[in-house]
Amino acid sequence: MARVADSLRRQVYERAQGICEYCQTQQLIVINMHIDHIVPRSAGGKSELDNLCLSCISCNGAKHRFQMGVDPASQLEVPLFNPRAQRWIEHFTWNGDGTLVLGLTEIGRATVSRLRMNRSRIVQSRRRWVNAGLHPPWI
Repeated sequence: MARVADSLRRQVYERAQGICEYCQTQQLIVINMHIDHIVPRSAGGKSELDNLCLSCISCNGAKHRFQMGVDPASQLEVPLFNPRAQRWIEHFTWNGDGTLVLGLTEIGRATVSRLRMNRSRIVQSRRRWVNAGLHPPWI
């Protein structure tokens, strides 16, 4: 498995400003952030800046090699959110207390589901982060 070059890794971190490009968790909160291949190497994805994003360990582990997910509302299989080609705010929002990521579109809902963005443990953690003033990231 080829490693992402350190210079490229730094560019991805800087571009994302230390925030998971899927669930918006800040690196300040989690210890490990990963570099995700949006199109996995196993599917021909390259280790190039336009195919890389910053991902928290939780989103990266759940995404694995998947490129598609099922929208729970329509039951359609759709592509997962691509942070290089799409804007987060067009596909996702936060619930009123900032603890749940809500999908606004088929892509958003399928991504929330596939990446398991609202697992009970992460929601409990977000509640603590909100109370500490560390979350959501735009605060």
